Amino acid sequence: MTALIGESLPRPDALGKVTGAANYPADLVRAGMLHLKVVFAGRAHARITAIDTAAALAYPGVVAVLTAADVPYNAFGLIDHDQPVLCADTVRFQGDKVALVVAESKRAAAAAARLVQVSYEDLPIVTDARAAMQPGAPLVHVARGSNVLFSIPIRKGDVVQAFAEADIVIEDEFSTSWQEHAFLQPEAGIAYVDEQGRVVVETAGQWLHEDRKQIAAMLGLPEDQVVIRYAAIGGAFGGREDLSIQHVLALAAWRLRKPVALVWNREESMIGHHKRHPITVRCKWGARRDGTITAVQAELLADGGAYASTSQEVTKVAAIFANGAYNVANVWVDAYAVYTNNVPSGAFRGFGAPQAQFASEIMVTRLAHALGIDPIELRRKNLYREGDIEATQRPLPPGVSVRECMEAVVTELRTRRIGDGGQGREQSHATSHLRRGIGLACGIKNVGYSFGYPEQATATVELYGEQAIERAIVRVGAADVGQGTHLAMRQIAAATLGLAPEQLTLITDDSSQAPNAGSASASRLTLMAGRAVHEAAKAALQQWQDEERPAIATVQFRPPATTALAPVTGEGTPNYCYGYVAQAVEVEVNTLTGQVQVLSIISAHDVGRAINRQQVEGQIEGCLAQALGYALLEHFQVRDGRVLTPHFSTYLLPTALDMPTEIVPIILELADPNGPFGARGMSEMALVPLAPAIASAIHDATGAWVTQQPMTPERVLAAIHAQTQAPRAGSTE
Repeated sequence: MTALIGESLPRPDALGKVTGAANYPADLVRAGMLHLKVVFAGRAHARITAIDTAAALAYPGVVAVLTAADVPYNAFGLIDHDQPVLCADTVRFQGDKVALVVAESKRAAAAAARLVQVSYEDLPIVTDARAAMQPGAPLVHVARGSNVLFSIPIRKGDVVQAFAEADIVIEDEFSTSWQEHAFLQPEAGIAYVDEQGRVVVETAGQWLHEDRKQIAAMLGLPEDQVVIRYAAIGGAFGGREDLSIQHVLALAAWRLRKPVALVWNREESMIGHHKRHPITVRCKWGARRDGTITAVQAELLADGGAYASTSQEVTKVAAIFANGAYNVANVWVDAYAVYTNNVPSGAFRGFGAPQAQFASEIMVTRLAHALGIDPIELRRKNLYREGDIEATQRPLPPGVSVRECMEAVVTELRTRRIGDGGQGREQSHATSHLRRGIGLACGIKNVGYSFGYPEQATATVELYGEQAIERAIVRVGAADVGQGTHLAMRQIAAATLGLAPEQLTLITDDSSQAPNAGSASASRLTLMAGRAVHEAAKAALQQWQDEERPAIATVQFRPPATTALAPVTGEGTPNYCYGYVAQAVEVEVNTLTGQVQVLSIISAHDVGRAINRQQVEGQIEGCLAQALGYALLEHFQVRDGRVLTPHFSTYLLPTALDMPTEIVPIILELADPNGPFGARGMSEMALVPLAPAIASAIHDATGAWVTQQPMTPERVLAAIHAQTQAPRAGSTE
């Protein structure tokens, strides 16, 4: 049955999703349920002086209006509990929740929410991360005494001497912006108290047991008195890691002892949940004439918004990737996450790696140009090899394959004769305003939890039958957010047990029935949950051979340990596994408008082992769509703390017409020592190098470098104009 590994088995959930039979959270709402409406702050920073709920309570159909006084423990957060469930005295961003209206209908709840009178005293706001660090800046959290949420240094070697001895040194500043997760279904769910007195929340999320833990703490209940169940999940990308509505659903159901429902519209979703971190990178790179990169110095500044979320972890990830996937002897990085009165920033596919490597990959290409070396050859000389030392002064985890990824891309480029002066490229340059260019970039991204976090995944496998195993139950609390995790778990278990996939029952979506496998994030579930399932299946088989009936085995898998980073040097073992990627793109740039059309993408990934090949290809292609939007289109704009793009009519997402006509996914299978059958995670990797690859292609086409993301037509056009007006080398102007 090991032949199941690598097979493109069809998704068991596919038919229900395309026919509409699948139940997403909004489909769980039933007649007779009470409806919730959140009263948002609607302002960036203010002191609450009074909340008058009388008019709202008098509105027909209104059952209750809940405020901070109704919350037993009014704080939550994945790492720091710095965010109130309902604000009692201060609001810190537009999407802060102030009150919760409960009514017999959605219409009554919405109407009554408008009647809640909140009196505010506006406070000074700070919306620029660098300004927030300055002495005298308005404090987002006064009790902390500073807006610096987190900082980390990385020190390796002697950058001062390395720069002094370098033959070429270049410097620049890069900026990236927020990105909206834009999952298909906005937040929705129901909650009730069951016959056992447990608070049950049925919704969509990424980590059953973490949701349960935070909600239990908020209500002051034992964790086994809270049950989290996930319906079909219409995408997540990190946007469902933080609590958004789960806790207010639980609060209302617990207080009123009646079933409640909440369904957000798109605008509520876009102002109410966290975004990708905007990060500014100021950096300096040095190299010798032979192409050896000798020094990297960088300052990374992340806008964490109003609350901590996962900012400190994102900032650490960005910091350790400031030198990209390159073996550099001398590295000096200072990275900061800063509170502002903007929308909170948190987990998003790539988790700091795309922002850091937008800068690093462009700088590598620019170094190559400055040295007169082919960018591919410069990468060949400097890319990580097995056994190289990270910027954190520890050897890389085994399985370093970024070079193999790049060589696969280069081979494909040559095979397809893309960018070799073929007819299409010549015709493009013969047209005065349409120019074609080729760009290449590489990427690295951690798989799994980092920096000493107690990483684990637990699974239970039960075997039933008489003489032979007739069926199996696999319990693993792993969310399938659309990526196909449940099918991967099924294939791993079936292959290990020697059963047909249809002989397996998976229990994955109920915190009271499935053990904790961790979050559907960090590209970790195939490796972590898959390995736990694999080991539990082997243990159950051993019990079966020992004549135990039924055979039931629970296994907790822990990967090699990581460590926290030293506070002065950043020294440590940050990760147990990395994923690697390389990409090449061809673009066409309209030099009259600045419009960039991506014509083709080649994306090579080492996945260790493809458990389901079609799903791997689908993850690459889907991630590339999100990466293209991040690179070129998705301009989430905020002014004075207020979101200016709260609808899809103003926040532009890529459509089929924006995607290239040719996407070439290349799957390498260089087995990872930790993963089941050698598999390693890969679902974030395609997002890491695409923006710098496109930037390099724009430069190849026009001679202009764009250093701000997204690379909108206005920015591209400005860069082209700046390039054409700049003095040529050797000019006395």
